[in-house]
Amino acid sequence: MRKRPDVLWLSVSPYLKCFDQRLMSHLVKHSSVRRWKYCQTIDEPCSVDGVVSALHSYLVSRSAMAGDQPLPKVHLMGHGVSGVVGLLYARKYPQYVASLTLLSVSSMPAVNWQAHYYALRKLLPCSREIILGQMTKLLFGQQAPRFTTALAQLLAKDLDGNLTLHSLAHSSHIAAGGVEIPMLVCNGAHDDIVAAQQQMDWSQWLKPEDKLWNCPEGRHFFHFHHYKVVAKTIMDYWRQLPTSLAALPTQSPEKSMNQTASSENLSLCPNQ
Repeated sequence: MRKRPDVLWLSVSPYLKCFDQRLMSHLVKHSSVRRWKYCQTIDEPCSVDGVVSALHSYLVSRSAMAGDQPLPKVHLMGHGVSGVVGLLYARKYPQYVASLTLLSVSSMPAVNWQAHYYALRKLLPCSREIILGQMTKLLFGQQAPRFTTALAQLLAKDLDGNLTLHSLAHSSHIAAGGVEIPMLVCNGAHDDIVAAQQQMDWSQWLKPEDKLWNCPEGRHFFHFHHYKVVAKTIMDYWRQLPTSLAALPTQSPEKSMNQTASSENLSLCPNQ
C-alpha cells in the first residue's frame, strides 16, 4: 500500500487562510497534512529571508526529534506569498523537499496582489478604501456590496499585519526560475493578478517531472471555489512521483529564529 504523502501547507497570511480551508480539509482525507503558520509581529521588519530561515529551523528540529527514525521529505504547498516562501525554501534547501506545489504564484514571483495594489496607489488619486474595493473585483470578481466590503477589510488586514514583499516606497524583486525538485504550478485561467503570460512563462523552467496546470474557471483564489478538482490534480501529481523518497538528514535541532512560527496538524472539520 502506498504511503500517504507527508504534506506541509505554508501559511504566512493568517487573515487569508480562510480561503485555504476547503482544499486542506479535502486533502487531509488522503494525506498527512500539517500547516506551518507564520505571524508577522508589529515591530518586526518584513523579511522573506527570515521566514525561510524560520521554516528551515522547524524542519531541522522535526528531523532531530525523530532521532534515528527516518522521516520522508515534505511536499511543500502554498498559495500566493506563502507559495513564494516555499519556492525560495526549495531553492535553498532542496534536500528537505519531496515536491513543491505553487498556487497562484507568478513566474515573476514577487508580482502578487499586493504589488498590484501599491501600483494602483501610485497611479490613481483614490483613497485606500476605493483601491481595495477595486482589488476585490480583480481577485474575486463582482460581488454583492456587503461581501465586497468584508473582502476589502480582509485585504486591508493582510496589508497591515502580514508578511508583505512591497510598500509604497519599495518593491521587492525575486529571481525568476524553478527548482531542482519536482514542481506543480497551478493557476486560475481567469486570474487578473497572475496574468496568462506570466503563467505560461513557467514553461521555460519546467523539468520533465514538473507540471503546469490551469483551473479552467478559476480566479486568484481558485482553490477555494474549485477545491475538489484542485485536490484531485494535486493528488494525481503526487501519485505519479517516485515512491521511494530519501529521508531527511539527521541533524541536531537549531533554535527557531522566530517564535511566531508554529505548526499544527489538520483534522477533518465540516466547517473548515
